[in-house]
Amino acid sequence: MSFAQRWGEIRSGFEPAFWVANLTEIFERVAYYATTAVLAIYLREQLHFSNELTGWLVGTFGLAVWFLPILGGTLADWFGFRRALMFAYAVMTVGYFLLGSLSAPWMEPLRHALGDQWLVLAILMIPALGPGVVKPCVAGTTARASRESVRSLGYSIYYTLVNIGGALGPIIAWLVRKQLGLGIENVFRVAACSVFLMFWTTLFLYREPERSGEPKVASLSIAIKNMFVVLGNVRFVAFLLIFSGFWVMFWQEYISVPLFIRGYVDPKADFDLLLATDPITVICFQILVAYLTRKLPAFATMTAGFLVASLSWVILAVHPSIPMLIVTLVGVALGEIIQTSRYYEYVSRLAPPGQQGLYMGYAFLPVAIGYFIGGPLGGFLVHHYGETLHRPQQMWWAVTGVGILTTILMWLYDTIVKPDEDTPSAC
Repeated sequence: MSFAQRWGEIRSGFEPAFWVANLTEIFERVAYYATTAVLAIYLREQLHFSNELTGWLVGTFGLAVWFLPILGGTLADWFGFRRALMFAYAVMTVGYFLLGSLSAPWMEPLRHALGDQWLVLAILMIPALGPGVVKPCVAGTTARASRESVRSLGYSIYYTLVNIGGALGPIIAWLVRKQLGLGIENVFRVAACSVFLMFWTTLFLYREPERSGEPKVASLSIAIKNMFVVLGNVRFVAFLLIFSGFWVMFWQEYISVPLFIRGYVDPKADFDLLLATDPITVICFQILVAYLTRKLPAFATMTAGFLVASLSWVILAVHPSIPMLIVTLVGVALGEIIQTSRYYEYVSRLAPPGQQGLYMGYAFLPVAIGYFIGGPLGGFLVHHYGETLHRPQQMWWAVTGVGILTTILMWLYDTIVKPDEDTPSAC
């Protein structure tokens, strides 16, 4: 196929809904990653929570954000992507605004009644509802609004745009917090404005994509039943559980890295700006790596990505410094790139007709488990190796060990299951 033919195929291969949904995803990711970039430091330095409590709160928030796509995907299949997206952006607007208002005088009665810990946890659960709906809707739109010949490219574009938002989020957080001197609280308010804009964008521009011949879910009860039917696929569930190990390791970027850098390397470090390293690396290399690995077996590619990311943490363990942190984050990002585009494509091809939202919701289950385990683990590692043993850099050997163990389990899974073909139907 000539370049001109391929370009024509790409131009005609995506419906308008694909571009609108992915545009809103950029702004949603800006809001999410701006918030996530400062959340651990906000809890630790502004609210004076312990490292362990900070890790637990961040991990619980991450669990809600990334577990809810399972339910959100199920409901989206029934209610439709457009209505689900509008609901999600409205809820996130309220949640981020409340996070930025914790120190406001009108919040004082609630703070006294519930205590800071439980009030923060309750408020964190509000914006957590939003991404749980947005993610499967945008991923499902990518599946429905992309022709088969360009679907793999569609997921590469989707993931690249996600990382544009992921890169801009920490940078905007840094600009608001430090350059403009508005403080961490206003980072949350800017996030609220970002998703509020996307509510109106969805209302006026998004049109529900339909696939010819694809049946709709007959009722809400059937949609919920389908959610539990997926759990009967033992090999698929085992695959998702193993995959969680990667995210236990990955989320340390947003949990223990800011605490480690501010506590033991440079107390004035621009932690939020540093966290833009990973998504910027993804933006620069995602499509290239997807192209270079497109003909490689899916499991071998994903396992290789695990190994690259795992070994990257050794750099920070050997030489903890700001430059070496940047090198570490680049390495983790490259491992992420290698595995992620193949992963979403792999899971999307498992979905029966009419259940793209459901299956793409389950695709985020490992991310949720990884965050839930990674949060308390990160807080414990910072406390144990930093405050107790006074050897903080050794914590990165533990993180490396998590990654290596996950890599081995992926290899064992691929060896034991022995797919007939390297296709999703073998999972």
